[in-house]
Amino acid sequence: MTVFRYKEESLGSHQGTIKRPVADVFLKSSTDNWIEYHPYIDSGADITMVPLSLGKLLGFHLDENQVQQIGGIRGSVPVIYVKNTMKIGSLEFPVQISWALIEDVPPLLGRADVFDHFEVTFKQPQNVIEFHPLF
Repeated sequence: MTVFRYKEESLGSHQGTIKRPVADVFLKSSTDNWIEYHPYIDSGADITMVPLSLGKLLGFHLDENQVQQIGGIRGSVPVIYVKNTMKIGSLEFPVQISWALIEDVPPLLGRADVFDHFEVTFKQPQNVIEFHPLF
């Protein structure tokens, strides 16, 4: 089992703070190095999303013919869908990622290809999220 903690973040001046579920995961770069990533664990997100700069660091390549629009709370974002390898705890598995072609997107750990490998339990009163491997 891998346990993640909620992280406290500021909402801005005079608005206080909020605790959000954040994971510590690793994505494999095109040079086979593991890059640490700290996305929000979002059970409402269909797919994991990374911002433009992280995609470049991972070695993703821009192909204008593969650009699609994906919608969400912040409106429409241009993305390219990319296959990658993710590691949570000691478990490595293939994952499809939406690589946002802009910086201003929240880092998200979505359900597709991730929640298929784990039973995910949000324990908000304890400020923890448990990932129990299914295999």
